[in-house]
Amino acid sequence: MIGMEFVPVERASEAFQQSLTANEIAKVCRRAFGAAARPVSVVELGTGMYNNVYRVTLAGREHPVVLRVAPQEGRQFRSERHLMRNEFASVPWLSVIASLMPQVIAADWSHEVVSRDWMIQTYLDGVPAPERLGAYPRTAWPAFFRQLGAITRAVHGVRGPRFGPVAGPGYSTWSEAVIASLEKIATDLDSVGLDSTDVRKVAAAAAHDRAVLDEVTEPRLLTGDLWTVNCLLDPSAAEPTIVGVLDFDRTEFGDPQADWSIRMATAKQDEREAFWESYGNPARSPAAVWRARIYQARHLGAIRLERHRLGMANAVGES
Repeated sequence: MIGMEFVPVERASEAFQQSLTANEIAKVCRRAFGAAARPVSVVELGTGMYNNVYRVTLAGREHPVVLRVAPQEGRQFRSERHLMRNEFASVPWLSVIASLMPQVIAADWSHEVVSRDWMIQTYLDGVPAPERLGAYPRTAWPAFFRQLGAITRAVHGVRGPRFGPVAGPGYSTWSEAVIASLEKIATDLDSVGLDSTDVRKVAAAAAHDRAVLDEVTEPRLLTGDLWTVNCLLDPSAAEPTIVGVLDFDRTEFGDPQADWSIRMATAKQDEREAFWESYGNPARSPAAVWRARIYQARHLGAIRLERHRLGMANAVGES
């Protein structure tokens, strides 16, 4: 568009993520802000692994906004379907950390403006933690993981009405939710020609010993994807200070020990052990250890799909 700076991320035509055109973004802005809305600068941020993410500056508006655009529905895996809608449904459940989250300005699932779901949010100040954390001495890193543990603990304190993704489908038992998600991942792997044998074996094991999964009787809110990459830090603070958290599109109600945050906190024995100082000790009973193996397999199945989706063929086998 004339008078608009537009900086998309250049990608191959076969890449999973495909940018909107400048004209499409202008149409989205008019839908959200009115017919007179005029974007003067649109910069695509390359940090998004699933959605396209843009920093948009509008004429007459002091602060930029963030436009997030979901993939075309036909490109979405069954296990990742309508993630943006799931995040939108999660907002009222995440009020416990609302002060750290961007606010939703507009969301549109109608596909009347563009043929994809999109959402506009407030722009949060702060620097992505992967870019800023390394500027601090490692002796300061435990402060970051302590904050992350406290945020995760707060989210896990929220009780849900049933098991499964926040936007649904819902399940009356935790085993049903876990088995259904494993089966969806396996079906997705099959659909792109990847080996699903191990994931199906895990689903069968979960079904055989579902009683162990069903010891979890109280659905709790899970962040879904919260770790370093989804945190923003204060660029001028003397120690790592989280000022924002992003991307809650994989939230679900279930066992807190199944959350990605817990998986990452237990992955290594380093500064991240400070996570447990604020979160509390993880469950270590034999049943909890068995469930953790099921959850780890589920994470690895999702990672296999993600690596395929991102064209990381050499890394698929590691999962």
